[in-house]
Amino acid sequence: MKPLGLRSTHVAAVGVRYNLTILNQYTKGDLLNAKQLRKLITDVLKQMDMYSESALELLMLTAAQESHCGNYIEQLGTGPARGIFQMEPATEKDIWENYLKYKPALAAKVSEFDISPALDDLDLTANLAYQIAIARCHYQRFSERLPSASDLSGLARYWKKYWNTVKGAGTVEEAMSNYNRYALEV
Repeated sequence: MKPLGLRSTHVAAVGVRYNLTILNQYTKGDLLNAKQLRKLITDVLKQMDMYSESALELLMLTAAQESHCGNYIEQLGTGPARGIFQMEPATEKDIWENYLKYKPALAAKVSEFDISPALDDLDLTANLAYQIAIARCHYQRFSERLPSASDLSGLARYWKKYWNTVKGAGTVEEAMSNYNRYALEV
């Protein structure tokens, strides 16, 4: 569960307006495409001071593999995963309780994108900026350096190891294929 009381009601209202503005800016009323998603991820990561080309491409690969860059915002079948990165609420909770709790400056940056601290699933399902921020934090927890942005195979292996894990059904080959299909600008 996300910590409550990190922001005032005024800040929460500003967050709602910010996220609605940012969504309209990048979608222009249409579904996200790779170029729009890439721009949004870049902007969010830069605002968090966590931008790198490797981080951008890793998140693009994750979105391409997990949701076909936004085709799905709820896990198919009966699973609990949500949003463009298909993060499970239990993973989000773990990030807040076992990582961000000990990194208050980073937690404050992530909270800037959090429009619904009392409604756990809303941000994971519908708030793109928050989904990007929390997904980046998930990968940041691991000490292994990110692969080069141009190393698609390395990025896919990193995704498999730290996001999908050995227990997941996804494969490195499938992730690479989905990146090429959904994450490249046309």
